[in-house]
Amino acid sequence: MNSLNKKITLLITSALLLGAGGCNKEFLDSEQLSAYSPESSLNSVVAMKGALNACAKNVRQEFFGDAAPMLTESIFSDVAVEGTTDKSTPAQDLITRITPDANLNSDDFTKVGWYWEQEYRGLRYANTIITNIDKPTYGSEAEKNAILGSAYFFRAYHYYRLVHQFGDVPLLLSDLDAPKTDFYSTKREVILQKMKEDLEFAQTWVTDDVNRGEVTKGAVGHLLTKVNLALGKFDDAIKSASDVINSGKYAMMTTRFGSTAGDASKNVVWDLHRMDNKAISANKETLFLVIDRESLQGFTANGSQLMRNCVPAWHFANVKTPSGATAMTDAATAEIPLTRMYGRGIGRYRGTPYSTKYIWTDNTDYRHAKGMWMDMTDLVYNNPALKSSNNADDRALYGQPLQEYNSSNVSARFLNGALDTIRHWFGWPHYKVFINSTNALANDPYWTPPRGTNTDWYVFRLAETYLLRAEAYYWKGDLALAMADLNVVRGRAHAELFTDASKINIGTILDERARELYWEEPRKTELTRIAYIFAMTGKQAYNGKTYNLANFSDDNFFYDRIIEKNDFYRNEVPTLQGVKFRIAPYHVLWPIPASAQRFNTSGRINQNKGYSGYEDNVAPLDKITE
Repeated sequence: MNSLNKKITLLITSALLLGAGGCNKEFLDSEQLSAYSPESSLNSVVAMKGALNACAKNVRQEFFGDAAPMLTESIFSDVAVEGTTDKSTPAQDLITRITPDANLNSDDFTKVGWYWEQEYRGLRYANTIITNIDKPTYGSEAEKNAILGSAYFFRAYHYYRLVHQFGDVPLLLSDLDAPKTDFYSTKREVILQKMKEDLEFAQTWVTDDVNRGEVTKGAVGHLLTKVNLALGKFDDAIKSASDVINSGKYAMMTTRFGSTAGDASKNVVWDLHRMDNKAISANKETLFLVIDRESLQGFTANGSQLMRNCVPAWHFANVKTPSGATAMTDAATAEIPLTRMYGRGIGRYRGTPYSTKYIWTDNTDYRHAKGMWMDMTDLVYNNPALKSSNNADDRALYGQPLQEYNSSNVSARFLNGALDTIRHWFGWPHYKVFINSTNALANDPYWTPPRGTNTDWYVFRLAETYLLRAEAYYWKGDLALAMADLNVVRGRAHAELFTDASKINIGTILDERARELYWEEPRKTELTRIAYIFAMTGKQAYNGKTYNLANFSDDNFFYDRIIEKNDFYRNEVPTLQGVKFRIAPYHVLWPIPASAQRFNTSGRINQNKGYSGYEDNVAPLDKITE
């Protein structure tokens, strides 16, 4: 990008940020109006593309930073819980913590409110482009429609998420030009149908011949597949997924590539997730990703911080040798610098036994191979004080693998008789969270010890397209075809292939998603979408139950799946603070933040069942009124 374009992009991005987020109130606040004039600022193709860059930047925020919003998506699911055990504020007892008037946007609480605010902000960015699409002079109708289609994609992206996080929500299809205090909720299916129509338009005009980080035709087809599934249009979902898979533009990466291809100790899955391999042209699996580079306008030195969020707090003094000596050090200058080899974690994302142990059923899977996946016993005793210890056993332990925990080698901080292993002792996918390119050690210019610096990140990848099509085949009852798509993903990972189609069910698909899409899929969103489909279709789930929409917040697949697979919630495991992990069926939908309703004095944004204010609901809109 030349310097002039950079300046214009920054100008437009800054204007949008000010226009949509120039105050601390939630987005649906009547005072939050545009602080710039789209008529004068969005009058060129360059400006429109700059505005699209602002849309992409908004998407990027979900994956990065300490306690990144993706953590909140994960802990409302079967794959993880909030592992911070030295505070009582994190979202662990969800029944107590998740209320409309709670602190819903804090690293120490949850990011439920962040999603409400930022997704409506993203909608505002997209609607600004859509409303002003006729302002510039374009070189062709195709150029105009490609920009419009990209804006439709971003709007659909945020609404797909909103309706599976919050259910029926206000529908905005144009930019605001006056104070508005009369928002009303619109039915989820009405919103999804409109997004389907918009994405079908976008699929016609958006191309794959764009820069990485921009919206591709493949990304549009992928999102359209999710919307089709959410609407119960399974034939349409198969077609939209097949359009992406068979386009000739994308392919599963099955051979070594990129900067790490020469490392014989690794494999193609390692290559796929290196920070400098995600956006290169050789990577044919990328459908849509967010770019995070120092050279970009709007860059912040926050970094991914994945090695902080997702790695256990192995370096805490709680981890001892059998004699009671401190086992580990996080010093970056240590002789065995574990903190630079794997990251200095604090265990915010605590994978469940389901996601860290139970789903790994064979020894050939690249994603769980030694050096790719880390267990605590793969770390070594690296405290230099051990070398000069008076205890011969401790001296012998230095540089040796950690022993499996027991009452002798983890300090006696008990939870009803059980050792506190919530935060300090669990496995993690090193190949996903280690943010470095070609070096064996992590270098983080912004954080010492390293937390995981800036990196591009996948939003949509072809592997998920296959898993979505497998799901569509499952809903149709075509289990052999579902199995074939699952085996495409498993085959690339060198996992044992499925051979009995009769055993394929939604649990099989969810298991494969958990193996493949760590920190990529919004797990809560997808579980809620699947719960809606079971309720809409009445199809019997593998647990023998059927569901319906009439009592969706009281009895749903979302809750049953989590209680089945998440040991922490099922057993109400207590933390050091005495807080028990708890979840309820109504958490299938998050609460509408009270602040959003407070400023909506002339309308009604309905509250979800299970939360205070539900009793004041009115019938949601069942058609588009704009």
